[in-house]
Amino acid sequence: MNEFTKTIVEWYEENKRELPWRESADPYLIWISEIILQQTRVAQGYDYFLRFIKRFPDVQTLAAADEDEVMKYWQGLGYYSRARNLHAAAKSMNGVFPKTYPEVLALKGVGEYTAAAICSFAYGMPYAVVDGNVYRVLSRYFGIDTPIDSTEGKKLFAALADEMLDKKHPAVYNQGIMDFGAIQCTPQSPNCLFCPLAGGCSALSKGLVTKLPVKQHKTKTTNRYFNYIYVRAGAYTFINKRTGNDIWKNLFELPLIETPTALSEEEFLALPEFRAFFASGEVPVVRSVCREVKHVLSHRVIYANLYEVTLSENLTSFGDFQKVPFSLFINCSIRT
Repeated sequence: MNEFTKTIVEWYEENKRELPWRESADPYLIWISEIILQQTRVAQGYDYFLRFIKRFPDVQTLAAADEDEVMKYWQGLGYYSRARNLHAAAKSMNGVFPKTYPEVLALKGVGEYTAAAICSFAYGMPYAVVDGNVYRVLSRYFGIDTPIDSTEGKKLFAALADEMLDKKHPAVYNQGIMDFGAIQCTPQSPNCLFCPLAGGCSALSKGLVTKLPVKQHKTKTTNRYFNYIYVRAGAYTFINKRTGNDIWKNLFELPLIETPTALSEEEFLALPEFRAFFASGEVPVVRSVCREVKHVLSHRVIYANLYEVTLSENLTSFGDFQKVPFSLFINCSIRT
């Protein structure tokens, strides 16, 4: 075992985080945890994991569930395509989690990193994980400035990760280097002063810690402008299920008008699309509840406005929407 790998393993044995999915070699539980942690920090995903596996403790239970219920238990984690992929993958397993790397990799929503994590953690297979933490630790320690999002960089780091992997104890090493990146060699303000790898770290010796790893492309983001309408019609309100391949597919939302640019309240209320919601003769009372609430996603920035519309209970407006009791929203608060 080389010195780098030995140091990572020793550090992990002293500093590893006690996490529920590490207490089991069940590939199903490891799979659920890895999918949750793809776009979610451990602290946030911890309780979601426990709640999810309590309701769906195995492949069979998840496969037999209704998609809407799966989405309900995912609510709050975001990136809902992960939940849909989980459900679809569970259905494809015929009740048995796959036991080979190619079979695991073929599951919907599973890439090379996730397949390597599952196979090394559950089955002890010698597959090296390469995630953001691994890129950061390897690039800094070995002083590699090849962009991690380039074809050359991906091949280089995959080969280096495999070279450093402890083939006899892949689970311990993989978990160790990921925890090392998450706790010790962090993106901002890494703890270099007390780092056990400091003596051999190329980036530290050359003053390049903040420069590595290198990415050649910045993520391109698109601004979107959502105007939501909360209807008060006596004891009822209205919702709609999103369709198509856009974000939040199959999730319910309030009536929405998306505009290409930000609009003032006056401009929005004058839109033909807004006026089309209302039946002839019905006069709504409209007020702006909140404006330009910013929600940042990986490739989009959403600016949302919320309007409250008050109508009589016996309305005929919003005929294309689902009418539901206001009590469904009893736990939701609208700031005034």
